[in-house]
Amino acid sequence: MKIIGYLGSPKPNGLTGKLLKNALEGAKSKGAEVKKIDLIKTHIEHCRGCTNCYHKKPELPIGKCSIKDEMASLLEEYIQADGYIFASPVYDVNITSLMKKFIERKIALTYRHKDDHAKLPEARSPADFKKKASLLVTGNCGDDLIEVMGEPCFEAMSSHFMIEQVWMVDKIYVGGVESFTEEIFNQRMELLYNAGVQLAEEILSELED
Repeated sequence: MKIIGYLGSPKPNGLTGKLLKNALEGAKSKGAEVKKIDLIKTHIEHCRGCTNCYHKKPELPIGKCSIKDEMASLLEEYIQADGYIFASPVYDVNITSLMKKFIERKIALTYRHKDDHAKLPEARSPADFKKKASLLVTGNCGDDLIEVMGEPCFEAMSSHFMIEQVWMVDKIYVGGVESFTEEIFNQRMELLYNAGVQLAEEILSELED
């Protein structure tokens, strides 16, 4: 069982990074092999909209992209994992550009014939909802503003899951981060640890069936 955490914050050791790391520790406690990927440390270029990756060679598990960066290797790891945790702070009422760029380039995991106009692409290797994912969003606004601050981020980060057939386990919004006391911080760390445990348990249940 392998679970990968993707951090969309430009601060690897910031609050979002710490919460993500604790979620991965929770998953690890249930026997998962875990890895945290700091997107700020990866070389991912912007999608250029050429459509080659999802219009050609449907037999490939990952469409070929003409851009020479780290995205191909990141997607190789992605399709081999059993679970994911996407984590991003709220920047201007949405996910960071780092996370958005990564998600855009995941389009290479899909295929659509060039003549199939006005249709959604299909997954090259559908997960049949056996793979699981959880989402973490942090924001300065309080927990009561989850619909305004959290939901747009959850929607953006999970946009490909329906196509990939990845089951979403949890959506966690941690608000009011500017006014955290040590007690609240510890409570949120425990919350994310337990979320990691839950994600791993859901994956284990699927693997044992």
